Amino acid sequence: QPESHLIPIVLQTALGLRENIQLFGTDYPTPDGTCIRDYIHVADLSQAHLLALQALAGGSPSNIYNLGNGRGYSNLEVIETARHVTGKPIKVINAARRPGDPAILVASSERIKRELGWNPQYPDLKTIISTAWDWHRNHPQGYQPN
Repeated sequence: QPESHLIPIVLQTALGLRENIQLFGTDYPTPDGTCIRDYIHVADLSQAHLLALQALAGGSPSNIYNLGNGRGYSNLEVIETARHVTGKPIKVINAARRPGDPAILVASSERIKRELGWNPQYPDLKTIISTAWDWHRNHPQGYQPN
């Protein structure tokens, strides 16, 4: 708290829980001027963790792996895809760049693919956002403590 990840913020805006989303930087050296990031589906993330735990249980040493799809999506692509998936308007306010934000961050998952056989099963942005939208509609306030 507070939420800082782009997809949940965009979906909260679509749900009307936020008035708008701030788009930090529109002048990056990228095709649409917004940052590019590598997004991963929560099921793919979970699968990678399970494979790592199985490897540890089998006697393999502890390792560090980057997880991602190896393809980035721009902030504007995320917003436009969310608009399409949700059918909702998502108001965007352009804001200045945040200090230290690089234009592009894309992961290489080659090591975990090679060592554990992991491959993302849901690499496309529409699927990532569609399943996140389903969850957010059913849990608009997130997980609530008991």
